[in-house]
Amino acid sequence: AIATLTLRRMAEGGIYDQIGGGFCRYSVDRTWTIPHFEKMLYDNGPLLRLHADAWRLTGDPLFRRVAEETAQWVMREMQAPEGGYYSTLDADSEHEEGKFYVWTPGQVRELLAPEEYAVLAPHFGLDGPPNFEHQYWHLRVTRPLDSVAAALSLSPEEARRRLDAGRGKLFAAREERVRPGRDDKVLTGWNALMIKGMAHAGRVLGQPQWVASARRALDFIRGTLYRDGRLRAVYKNGQARLNGYLDDYAFLLDAVLEMLETEFHPGDLDLARGLANTLLEQFEDRDEGGFYFTSHDHESLIHRPKSAADNATPSGNGVAAFGLQRLGHLLGEPRYLEAAQRALELFGPQLARQPAGHASLAAALEEFMDPPGVVILRGAPPDLAAWRSRLHARYRPAVLAVALPDGLTGLPPALDKPARPTSAAWVCRGSTCLPPLEQPEALDQALEFPRAA
Repeated sequence: AIATLTLRRMAEGGIYDQIGGGFCRYSVDRTWTIPHFEKMLYDNGPLLRLHADAWRLTGDPLFRRVAEETAQWVMREMQAPEGGYYSTLDADSEHEEGKFYVWTPGQVRELLAPEEYAVLAPHFGLDGPPNFEHQYWHLRVTRPLDSVAAALSLSPEEARRRLDAGRGKLFAAREERVRPGRDDKVLTGWNALMIKGMAHAGRVLGQPQWVASARRALDFIRGTLYRDGRLRAVYKNGQARLNGYLDDYAFLLDAVLEMLETEFHPGDLDLARGLANTLLEQFEDRDEGGFYFTSHDHESLIHRPKSAADNATPSGNGVAAFGLQRLGHLLGEPRYLEAAQRALELFGPQLARQPAGHASLAAALEEFMDPPGVVILRGAPPDLAAWRSRLHARYRPAVLAVALPDGLTGLPPALDKPARPTSAAWVCRGSTCLPPLEQPEALDQALEFPRAA
C-alpha cells in the first residue's frame, strides 16, 4: 500500500511530465508540485519497471498509462540512432528553468476546444492560482478526472477522451518550443538501468517494441563499450573511454538477466557470465568480501571506495550480490553464490543499522535467505507462449524464468534439460527440482512448493 500510494502520488504530481511522459529528477516543494525540471535516465529506468509491476499488482490503469508514456518518451527523446540511451535532459531552455514545460491558462485555452479545456483546466489546476514563479502553471493532477466528469455530467470515458485530445494538442504545441539541452553521453551503468526497465515493462505489458529498444541498447553496449571482456564507462563523440566501474558491471549483469527472462539469447548468457567473472576477478575484495568501486588494475587512488549504501542510483554492491546470486542459482555455479554471501556478511552490520539506506542489499539478503524459484521452459516457440503468458500474468518477483526454444545447443548443464515430445517446465528452488510439468495450468501450484533449506 505504501509503495503503490507513493507511485500514484508521483504519477499525479508535478514531478511527472503530464504532457510528454517521464519523471523529473526531484521535487523542490513538500507537495511534489514543482520539480527540478531535469530528467535523468537513471531515474526513469527503475520507475518504468516499478509502474509496470504496480499495474500488474493492482490493475490500476494509471500505472499502465504512465509506463506507456514513459517508455514512449525514452524511445522518442532518449535513444540514439546507434541504439544507446542518452543521459539527461536539462532543466533549462532559453536560459530559464522549466520554460519548456509551463503554461498560462490563456495559452492552453487558445489551443483547445472549449469542451476539452473544460475538462483539462480543473483536472490539471489551471482554474487555480499560478504555482510557478507567481505567473505560470505547471500541470499536475489537482482534481480526479471522475470528479471533473461528474461535475460536467460526462461519462468517465468521455472525460478521458476530451482530456487525451487536449493533452495531444498541448504536446504538439510544446514540440514547437525551444527544447531543453540534452546530454548525449551514453553511460554504461545508466543504460543498464534503462535496459532493465524497458525489458521488464515490455514483458509485463506485452510491448515488443520496448523490448526491441532494450535489445538495441544492449547490442550497442556490447558492440561499442565491451572489449576483451572489459567494459568502458562512457561513450561520446564516437569514442568509448574510461575503465568500467563496479556499477557498470553490476547494473549490466542485472539488466542482462532481465533480458534473458524476456527473450533468451545464448550470447546474453555468455555476456552475463563474462560480467560475473570480471566482478570476481577484478572487483572483489578477496580478503574481506564485498566489491570495490574500481577494478584491481585501475589507476591507484588515495582512497579506494567500497560502499554498500544506495544513493541516487542503487548500491553497486547490493546489485552485484543480487545479480551474482541469481546467475548462480540459474547456472548452479557456487562461485557466484559464495561471492554474494561474502558481500552480505561484510555489509550485514551496516544493513542492520540503517536498513532504509541499503534496500539493494536487503533485496539480495532476501534471496540469500529464500532462494528464488527457477523455472526452465523448453519446447517449440509457439508452445512456449502459453507457458510464458501463464507465468507472467501474476506478480512473482521471487521467480527467475527462462524460455529455451528447442534446438539450442551448448547450454550449460543446469539449463540443458532433456528433449521431450511436448513443451515442459522444470521448477527448482536451490538444488531441489520438481518433476517436469506438461501443462501451464500446473505452474501456479508448483511455484508454491517449499523453498530449499
